[in-house]
Amino acid sequence: MKITIKNKSSLYAGKWGFLAQVIVMTLAAILADALLPAVSFDSVWSAVVTAVVIALLNNFIRPILIVVTLPFMVFTMGLFLFIVNACIILLAGALVPSFHVDTFGSALLFSILLTAFNYMLEIPNRMMRRPRYQQRNSATPTEAEEGYANYEDVTDTSDED
Repeated sequence: MKITIKNKSSLYAGKWGFLAQVIVMTLAAILADALLPAVSFDSVWSAVVTAVVIALLNNFIRPILIVVTLPFMVFTMGLFLFIVNACIILLAGALVPSFHVDTFGSALLFSILLTAFNYMLEIPNRMMRRPRYQQRNSATPTEAEEGYANYEDVTDTSDED
C-alpha cells in the first residue's frame, strides 16, 4: 500500500488510474487471501469491493494517519507505516461485511503481503514507463545541446608567492 499523488508522472494517473489501482489491489488481495487462513473473502466480488474500499481509504484516510503519526514514523524510521497499513485493513474489514480479518496480527501480515504482491504486479507497468536512453553517435552537438560551450580546462593564473 502506498500514497499515490495524482500527477502525470504517477503510475495511477489519468482517468483509468483508479480502475488500474483497484484491479491490481484486487489481484493482490486474492493472492494474499489464498496464503492467509485468518483473512477471507466471501466471493470474488467482495474482493473487488474490498479493493475499492482499501483504495479509497488509502487515498483519503491514510495520508491523515501518516501526518498524525509522523513522530512515530520518524522514531521507527518508517516501520510504523506497517501499523498504519494494518489499521487501514482493519477499517476496511469493519466497513465491508463480506471481508473478514481475525486479528491485528493477521491484518499486519495481510498488509505486508498486499504490499509485496502490489509491488510485483506493478513491475510491468514500471518497465513500460521507464525512460529509454540512447547513445549519442556523433561528436557534433545536437539541437538540444546547442548554446552550451564545449568543456574547457580552467587554470589558475594568479601569482602565488
